[in-house]
Amino acid sequence: MTHINDDENLARIAEALNPGPDGTGRRAFIAGTVGAVAAATLLGSESVASAGAAQNLAATPPEGFTPFSAPGTVVKVTRAGSLQENGRYPKPEDAVAMLEKVMTELTGKPDLKTAVMQLVHPKDKVCVKVNGIAQRNMSTNKELVLPFLQAMIDGGVKPENITVLEQYGGFLSATRITQDNVPKGVKLAFHANGEATMEPRKIPGTPLETKFTRFLTESTAVVNFALVKDHSMCGYTGAIKNMTHGCMINPSSFHRNHDGNTQIAMLYAQDVIKSRVRINIADAFKVMAQGGPLWASPQHVKTYEAVMASTDPVAIDTIGWEIVAKMRAEFNLKPLADDINPNNPRGRDPGYIALAGQLGLGIADRTKITLRELTV
Repeated sequence: MTHINDDENLARIAEALNPGPDGTGRRAFIAGTVGAVAAATLLGSESVASAGAAQNLAATPPEGFTPFSAPGTVVKVTRAGSLQENGRYPKPEDAVAMLEKVMTELTGKPDLKTAVMQLVHPKDKVCVKVNGIAQRNMSTNKELVLPFLQAMIDGGVKPENITVLEQYGGFLSATRITQDNVPKGVKLAFHANGEATMEPRKIPGTPLETKFTRFLTESTAVVNFALVKDHSMCGYTGAIKNMTHGCMINPSSFHRNHDGNTQIAMLYAQDVIKSRVRINIADAFKVMAQGGPLWASPQHVKTYEAVMASTDPVAIDTIGWEIVAKMRAEFNLKPLADDINPNNPRGRDPGYIALAGQLGLGIADRTKITLRELTV
């Protein structure tokens, strides 16, 4: 794998999220949301998942195992004073306590290991997707990931069958997860928009093709560690987008040439992703209300000291978006739907979340989502 300079990666991503003088950039559409909704309606979720694909890449759980699933249920655990004195990272003991509480409350099991093993099986090959695009200022915290890794191993998953994945090496480094601190045998990987062995796949509702990294296609299960952040293009980035643009070979093509609020849902609907993700964990020790997905507006990041979990990516993103919207109001920022400017002529309302609900990927209707809030 080639480790490209981190500054070059960030500059390229920033350019893709902003328009150029020729009109290319985040709002140079060549297909629209209307077309995608029509595609979803005509094809249905199962057809969208493999439309135009020669390969069926759906993962199947190990024989006899049915992963725990609770559509529409989100658990949020908060703990005041859970950050270290530096204000950047959680205290290890608090992060473990919050992780165990959120997982046991979600699954109804008595301890972290037993809760985790409702979601993965000893025979699974597990990809753990983290997020370090905002660098060490606001990335997935190792204090949450490492105990989850250990719980899987304690439950019988072989360490060599666990891979922690990020897009670039620098993003992975930002999480502070290293080969020295993961359990022995666990692998670390970054794909650098490559490392893909599947055939190209046309994404319905778009004019584009993509491939997903082999670290995803070679796994049978995914643990998705997301963040709770504003996104300069599509309004919100959480569980769904962490799996789409973070696991494909050409995210900038989709940023530049298509409506983000359409293609994110269509990408997640692919069998490669939706059949693998078993659990979504939102690291919300901090929340970004403006300037995401990079670290562009630190004055709009606030301490939040929470961890959320759900098997439903749509429901957890609905709640995450709600948190960001409330924080934007506290900062006297415009609602995302009203954030209209030359770069965002239709505003930044994250409509892909509702579209994901229409595609059957989870529950987007807030009145049908159960949010259980606890303090430890």
